[in-house]
Order: sequence, then C-alpha cells, then structure tokens
Amino acid sequence: MEGEPLEASGRVAREIAGYQQALTYIQVLSRAPRFRYDVGLLNALNFMMIGHHRDKTPGVVRPGSIYVRNAATGEVVYEGPDAEAVPGLLDELIAWLNAGDLDAPSYVRAAMAHFNLVAIHPWRDGNGRMSRALQTLLLGRDQILTPEFSSIEEWLGIGENTTDYCRALRAVQQGGWKPHGATLSWVRFCLRAHHLQAQRVRRRLAEAGEVWMLLEERVDADGLNTRSVSALYEVFVNRRLRRSRYQADEGLSQGQAARDLRELAAKGWLQPYGETKGRFYEPGPRMREIKADFARRAEPLRDPYSVSDVTV
Repeated sequence: MEGEPLEASGRVAREIAGYQQALTYIQVLSRAPRFRYDVGLLNALNFMMIGHHRDKTPGVVRPGSIYVRNAATGEVVYEGPDAEAVPGLLDELIAWLNAGDLDAPSYVRAAMAHFNLVAIHPWRDGNGRMSRALQTLLLGRDQILTPEFSSIEEWLGIGENTTDYCRALRAVQQGGWKPHGATLSWVRFCLRAHHLQAQRVRRRLAEAGEVWMLLEERVDADGLNTRSVSALYEVFVNRRLRRSRYQADEGLSQGQAARDLRELAAKGWLQPYGETKGRFYEPGPRMREIKADFARRAEPLRDPYSVSDVTV
C-alpha cells in the first residue's frame, strides 16, 4: 500500500488500511519488553480493523447470534457459540494465551490460537482477519518477526488456497461450536502453509540475483539508463508498476521517471494501461518472455506432508 494508489473501491481500501494499522501495531507489540494478552487488546485490534463500520459495533463483543455463510450459495456453514457464552470463552482463551502450553512449538500454538478465536467468533465482523492477526502476534512474541514467516496471508491469497483455508476450518468446526473436536488436520494445514510460503520466499531470493543481472545486460544492450532495471525488476516480481513508485524508488523527478517508462514501453519491456494519474505498467512482450522462461525452470514447491510436489 505504501505510496501507491490502490486499485480498489473506497470500501476495500478502508478494509485494507484498517488491517494494515492493526498489523503494524502487532509488530510494535511483538517487541514490547512487557506484555500480556487481554480482552481489551483483542477488542482494540478489532476496532482498528473495522472501525469504519460503526454499524457493526467494532471493538465490542457481539450481543447476539452469528452465522458464517457460503458467499456463493448463502448456505450457513458455521454457527458461533451463544452470545452469553462468549465473554467466558474469551477469558479462557486469554488465560491460555498467557500461560497455557507454553512449551508447545510456536507455529503449533499460533495455529491453535487462530482456530480458537475464529471458532468463538466474538465480533460481528472481522473475525477471520482478527484470528490470522492473533496467529501473527503469537509468532511475533516468540520473535518470529519477518512478515513472510509470521503470517500466512500471502499463501492464503493465492488461487485455490483461500478455498482450501475455508475447507480446513469447516472440516474441524463441523458447522458449529464443538470445543473438543480433533484439530490435527487444522494444525497440519497451517504448518503446510507456512512451509510452502517459506519455499516461495527462498525461490524468489534465489532468482533475484540472476534476474537482476539478466535485466542489466538487456538494458545496457538497448542503450537505456541502468536505473531503469529497478522498474523492470518491480514488474518481474509484482507484475504492476506505477510511475510514482519508480520515481520514489530512484529519487527521480516526475519527468525523468515518465521518460524512462515511455522508453521501456517503446522497447517492448512494459505495457502501459490507463491514462494520466490512472496509468500503470505491466509486463510487455519481452518481459513476459523472461517471466515465462523462469517459470518453466522453477523447481516445484515440496509439500512436506505428501510425496508429490506443488506447482505454483
């Protein structure tokens, strides 16, 4: 989000900004020398996330029943515990967060914190985001601070993984509040997500040097300014680039940045879309060829719980 206009509606932009604020606070809390979990903290994080939805009483425990529906069919797939039970369940969860199973592996304990909070479903909105954020906070308090390893959001946002996430929850929840069910499949899902996401990070790092050197060679051969490699690398990694991002990264004037991007587009490296302030750039034919070549050569991710590999 930093420095970039979002390609989203105002409503979605506010949702993302709220989540960003909560996760930024979680990073601060992860380094706090004195810290304890409490219900007030969880309510405050929920308010940060959905405070713009005043009609949903952000930061306040729900007063009534709550149901999770399948967005496609409208079918109820989960019913949370009775509202009267929620304060007591939150107190139990807080007690466990502060003192329970402290010798358990960090990733297992964080996965269970995620599951228990989303099962209680204590607020009218933001329960999924809050549960994933709590998982990140537990890992952060154990000094697992790098976002790629303290959060599985990147993995969950890829294609079918979002659907798999919902399936993994439903398989254990079985439609309603069942506090004594087996959770092994859920823990396995979370550990697998962390493992595969870490492999993606390692693969990106392994590619980075090779990609950068190749782009430097091609830019030099085209007689373009060496600084434009950063624009091409951004498009290689993130697919989309705006002039403002390139301008800030390289410390350029607006005119210099616009000129560089026009030259890259003219040489077939970038493909422009939109006009004036709405313009952005995606891979042109030459960049698409390089991306396709690296995709063909990439080793598949190794599923830690299966003999087969995962192609992503």
